[in-house]
Amino acid sequence: MLPEPKAMLDRSNSDLVLIVDDVPDNLAVLHDALDESGYTVLVATRGETALQRAAQALPDIVLLDAMMPGMDGFEVARRLKANAATAHIPIIFMTGLTETEHLVAALEAGGVDYVTKPIKPKEVLARMNVHLQGARQARQQVRQAGQARNALDAFGYASITVRASDGKLMWQTALARDLLMDYFGTSAPQTPQLVVDWLQQHLPAAQQQVEPPRLSVEQGARRLSFRLHQQTGDSEGGGDWLIVMREVSDAAVIEAMSLSFKLTTREAEVLYWVVKGKTNRDIGEILGSSPATVKKHLERVYVKLGVETRTAAAGVAMTKIRQLHPQFEG
Repeated sequence: MLPEPKAMLDRSNSDLVLIVDDVPDNLAVLHDALDESGYTVLVATRGETALQRAAQALPDIVLLDAMMPGMDGFEVARRLKANAATAHIPIIFMTGLTETEHLVAALEAGGVDYVTKPIKPKEVLARMNVHLQGARQARQQVRQAGQARNALDAFGYASITVRASDGKLMWQTALARDLLMDYFGTSAPQTPQLVVDWLQQHLPAAQQQVEPPRLSVEQGARRLSFRLHQQTGDSEGGGDWLIVMREVSDAAVIEAMSLSFKLTTREAEVLYWVVKGKTNRDIGEILGSSPATVKKHLERVYVKLGVETRTAAAGVAMTKIRQLHPQFEG
C-alpha cells in the first residue's frame, strides 16, 4: 500500500522528495529506501497529479519517471520549469531508455541528472545528495532575496523579475502587482509590452554592466519609473532580470507651489505642467480645460511670480521645487 500524501508536512528536519512513477513496485522500493534514510516522501503515479503535488508541497527534489502513459515525464518537467513557483526544484529522471537522444531530451526538458532502470536505491541516494546540496544553497539565496525584495515594498519600491527571451513576468511583489494593474491593466504572467521593449532594447548594454536609462510612465501627476537592477537567472536567451519600480506622486509638489507662490490649486497645476514642458494644448487635455482657459491661468501665474515669460516662470518654480523637494524629476 502506497502512503497517502500528508495534509501537513514537517519540513524542519528532512528534505521532501516527490517520486513520480506509474509502476507501484518502483514507488515502493524507492519510498522505503528514502524513508529509511530520513527523507519525507510524496508519491504520484500520473503526470497531472505530480504537477498538483509539486505546486502544493514544493518538494526539495523530484525523482521523475521519463516514460508514463498520458503526460510523460518530459512534459511534466517542462511544466514544472515553466512555473515560477517550481522552476527551481531539481529533477532527476529515472529512465530505462539509454539512447543518447532520450538522455539529451531529459536534460533539455529541465532535468539536472538521470539514473537508469532497474533502479538502484544507493545510486539514487548518492545522486540526490549532490543536487540537494546545491538546491539548499539556492533556496537560501531565494529566501534572502525574497525577504529583501518584499522589504522594498514597505519603502515604496516594487520589484518584478522578467525573462528576457519572451518577456514573461516570472515573479512580482504585492506592490508591483497592484502598480502594473493600475498603470497598464496587466497581470502575471504578462509583462506590459512597453517594459518588454525597454528591457530588450537595453539588454546588450546591461549585460556589459552598463545601467540603461530608466523607463518612466506618467499618469497625471503620478509617475512610475523602472530601473533595470540585475540579472537573476541563466544568461541563456538573455536570462531573467530584476526590475525595480517606484511610483512618485507630485501632488505634494503642486501643493508646495500653491502655498509658496499663493496660487490657486488650478494655477499650481498649470505651473506644474509648464515645468514639465507641456504646451497649453497639452495642459488643457490633461486638466480637461481649453487652451484659452489655460492661458488665462498662466497669465495670473506670471503676475504672482513677477515674471513675463513661460521660461522664466518655469525657472522660478523649479528653483523653489528643488529647495523643497530635491528628489523631484523635472
